[in-house]
Amino acid sequence: MAVDAAPPAAVSAALTETQVQVASNFRGAQIVLYGAVFDPAQRPSDVVVIVRGPEQPVRIARKVRVGPLWLNSRPVVFHGAPGFYIAASTRPLDDIARFRTLRELGAGVDHLPIRAPDEQRVETRYGVRDVVVSRLGPDYLLWRRAVVRLKEKAGLYAADEHGVRFVDRGLFRAEIALPAQAPTGQYRADILLFQDGEPVSVRTRTLTVEKVGVERTLYVWAHERPWLYGIVAMALALAAGWAASFAMRRD
Repeated sequence: MAVDAAPPAAVSAALTETQVQVASNFRGAQIVLYGAVFDPAQRPSDVVVIVRGPEQPVRIARKVRVGPLWLNSRPVVFHGAPGFYIAASTRPLDDIARFRTLRELGAGVDHLPIRAPDEQRVETRYGVRDVVVSRLGPDYLLWRRAVVRLKEKAGLYAADEHGVRFVDRGLFRAEIALPAQAPTGQYRADILLFQDGEPVSVRTRTLTVEKVGVERTLYVWAHERPWLYGIVAMALALAAGWAASFAMRRD
């Protein structure tokens, strides 16, 4: 008599809040995610939560010595880098899945698909066709590591190897710290369920970070009418300078 195969496992999750409002007193936010693993077979499972912010180009230069002087080199612009990124998991990612799987999923800061300028071709390494060969040559990885290092130093990139905790049978919880300098826009949270090193279920949730109050008014004004915003900003600067000069003359 044939034995029925165990039904596939599934994951479900929700954010406690899906909208973060950024005002002048914004000091960051703590985003809490709750979820559950549904698996009648109760197989060992791991959960990885990846939160990505809107993509932002990163402009970077390095110091080069020209005679007795240290000058900035020609800047390099990287595209496809999320403005915010964190990978939280039940244990270290390398213990959950193989390098190739993590690279295909973009799980972990070392696997982010950050594109270098003037790309020439894409090579296949470690079984994944995603290694960029650019005009930067062997220095590409050094530049890429510098991008990641700057983001980590600013608190915008992180990996939390124990950021997801099972609080009860099948129930898990994750906390994502959103820093004050996090960019505004649409965020995406991917919740991945792993079993035997492979992703077996995924859910995606969205989060909006937006400016409110005077900050939003100025932001919209600067983007929709930049010429008028520039004129007003210049006029205010001139007025402030004139007022300061007048006050000093009176003294």
